[in-house]
Amino acid sequence: MKQLLHNLNREQSDTLLLLLAALAALLPHTLHLPWWISLAIAVTLGWRAVLTYAGWRLPPIWLLLPVALAAMAGVHAQFHTWLGRDTGVAMLTLLLGFKMLEMRARRDVMVVIFLCYFVLLSNYFYSQSMLMALHSILALALMLSAQLSFQYGAYQPPLRQRLALVGRLLLYGAPLALLLFLGFPRISGPLWGLPGDAHTGSSGLSDSMAPGSISTLARSDALAFRVQFQGPHPSPSQLYWRTIVLGDYDGRSWTRVHPGRGLHRADLDIRVRNPALAYELTLEVQQQPYLPALELSGPQLELDNYRVVDTDEMEFVTTRTPGERLRYRSRAWLTYRLQAEASRATLQRWLELPDGYNPRTLALAAQLSADHAAAPMLVERLLQRLRTSGYRYTLEPALLGRHAVDEFLFDSKAGFCEHFAGAFVFTLRAMGVPARVVTGYQGGEFNPVDGVLSVRQADAHAWAEFWQAGVGWQRVDPTAAVAPQRIAGAADLATGQRSGTELLQTLSGEAASLLTSLRFQFAALNNQWNQWVLDYTPQRQQALLDSTLASSAQASNLWPYGAGALGVAMLLCGLAWLRRRRPRDPLTQLYAQFCRQQAHRGFARAPHEGPLAYAQRLRLRPTSAAQQAALQEFLMLYSRLRYGADSPESRTASLAMLRKLLVLCR
Repeated sequence: MKQLLHNLNREQSDTLLLLLAALAALLPHTLHLPWWISLAIAVTLGWRAVLTYAGWRLPPIWLLLPVALAAMAGVHAQFHTWLGRDTGVAMLTLLLGFKMLEMRARRDVMVVIFLCYFVLLSNYFYSQSMLMALHSILALALMLSAQLSFQYGAYQPPLRQRLALVGRLLLYGAPLALLLFLGFPRISGPLWGLPGDAHTGSSGLSDSMAPGSISTLARSDALAFRVQFQGPHPSPSQLYWRTIVLGDYDGRSWTRVHPGRGLHRADLDIRVRNPALAYELTLEVQQQPYLPALELSGPQLELDNYRVVDTDEMEFVTTRTPGERLRYRSRAWLTYRLQAEASRATLQRWLELPDGYNPRTLALAAQLSADHAAAPMLVERLLQRLRTSGYRYTLEPALLGRHAVDEFLFDSKAGFCEHFAGAFVFTLRAMGVPARVVTGYQGGEFNPVDGVLSVRQADAHAWAEFWQAGVGWQRVDPTAAVAPQRIAGAADLATGQRSGTELLQTLSGEAASLLTSLRFQFAALNNQWNQWVLDYTPQRQQALLDSTLASSAQASNLWPYGAGALGVAMLLCGLAWLRRRRPRDPLTQLYAQFCRQQAHRGFARAPHEGPLAYAQRLRLRPTSAAQQAALQEFLMLYSRLRYGADSPESRTASLAMLRKLLVLCR
């Protein structure tokens, strides 16, 4: 391979470097582009690489134009629009690929390079992670190297020197980039404002639940939110993150109770027993206005720039859908009494059932409640049935028909948390016990490195609440009766593993421990990236500027030290400037010495005079034949080195000859 690259001429090597830079910019897009677009881009780049290496001519425009038009038509057929983020990115990536096959002049090279910059920037539409930032730096280094390669004249430094120069350029630009990041005015909300998808994020939980809705989320490893506790970490069985309460059932799906049917605020009675547990929650971008909170949190959440409403069902809802990552603080009481003295009229809506559905479940409920036992006894009877009647937890249950609860409880006996919670609440209502479904998240993964709990969409969960006179609403999780490991924080029962542990299960001992430690270290580092970079909001920027100004005011008596430091810095900058003024190129230094030498003898070089014109004038200088020959040979050799294209080895020998000639010219 090294020999093959050595045989390439400069134009071929520069073009291949540009192809590598374009590939680096395009690579992250393969994760979300349709497969045929990624394939088309790979074919165009590979085609251009073959043409470059073989030295063949580029394809004619009459061949490229129909292919490009067909690709554009395919993009419209794929996305059904000419606007939007995905359509625009697909068009941009295809444009870069086809432009590679039409790169005939220097202008086309510059167009391709700047297209690479745009493509690299568009990666942040989909990910702003720390890994994406590191990839961008590497891709940017390749792009700058390619751009510099096309800028050099006859003499081009080796690739190693060009990469070193790019590294210095990036280091020089880093302080300015940091200053702009900290001080440039920021805007609220997402930076990108494309139609229809500017606020794209995780869909999260919905305000309705039908069979299959939560199990779809459970297959996603996307991060939902992170939590930092200001105190002891709760046990996994206490980590119930309340989000949405569902109370209306139409025979197929559960939905939220209409706000017009809610409680009067005077009827909402909350009593807590133990000290509150403070925590800070960072919620990822989502398309829903519901804010998850540890049961039982409140009464308010501290959230800047958003109005948060706490509903009668102890939900927290923003008045507008957030289009950005949110961070809020709250307190939770793990032991509480909620609405212990509710009236019968208030509880009536939690007993409603649709007519004409699930006759076998209604008969079972009549059988279990025939003795009119208290609500806790009825709940225990129903839980015992789930434990002992062969029910099974799975993410891939059988499809259910009109009488979904009947088919689940008596036929399939296999389902996900939504099946268990929905059937459980239906049966309790049929027995005369007020009940409702609560959806949210359960559990999470604790990182021992930074103490942060990560909750993912795979932790989406549904459970039940029933009401008992004098006690109020109580949580009961029917899924725990069938799959207690799911609540205890073990691996996902349906897949046998939690995200990111497939490799760990094949290892043992020190290797598995090392990989686990590295995974936690990276998660902690990525969390710091999210907290300090992605969550650098206008409010945090203003707070930083205010604290900086306050510190400056308090330190006003230190101005002599600051003036001294400023003077030293200016002195160092002046010395560096003087050093930069001195020519560092050996060829330039030798020519400057030659010109000074001749100026001392009355033949100074004019500012407009080139080496050949200077040599012609020096012929008039009275000197010996040997010295005149040395003068002429020095200037001819200098012209060849300055404006020619010698190899590094030949250039070194020529510089040595110039030094000898300079001595003879004296």
